[in-house]
Amino acid sequence: MRMLRVIAIFMLVATGIAWAQGNNPVVEAHAVMSTDAAHANSTVKLAVLAQVQNGYHINDHKPSLDYLIPTALKVDPSDQFTVKDVVYPKGTPVKFAFSDLPLSVYQGDLTLGVVLQSAKAVPVGSYPLKAKLSYQACNDHACLPPASVPLTVTIKVVPRSVPLKSNEPNIFQRIKFE
Repeated sequence: MRMLRVIAIFMLVATGIAWAQGNNPVVEAHAVMSTDAAHANSTVKLAVLAQVQNGYHINDHKPSLDYLIPTALKVDPSDQFTVKDVVYPKGTPVKFAFSDLPLSVYQGDLTLGVVLQSAKAVPVGSYPLKAKLSYQACNDHACLPPASVPLTVTIKVVPRSVPLKSNEPNIFQRIKFE
């Protein structure tokens, strides 16, 4: 009987943690374009701006240990745009009580870059592009189940004769596009 009580308490705690994460996400994110629109047959730069809740960290995209779940940005395939590159920032080495070595993690604000190539003959119009930022959030004592943030950005394609206007240059200066 005592074992059943322990199991019941564990289940209530686990359910509470999962419910809290679902109602209060540890990571919030959104995407912005470097320009107000795009042209056919050109590169398009996006930034994904994420905020990791205080007290938590997520693993670097190249985790320090093989068994850690990396942070990853996946962009859904599109006939209009292909992914040329995803640019991740360098993680910060942080020493935790549970590890002998510092782990490379992201905390607080996180900015990722994406370079897209628009197709040669994309008609003028607006095109939604979907992506997902996957991660595993941990605090100093435990890790939550892997999760993801869905992202959508609408890319407006305009004729070549229409000049593009820069958006958020301070954000894009922080990304090491190569």
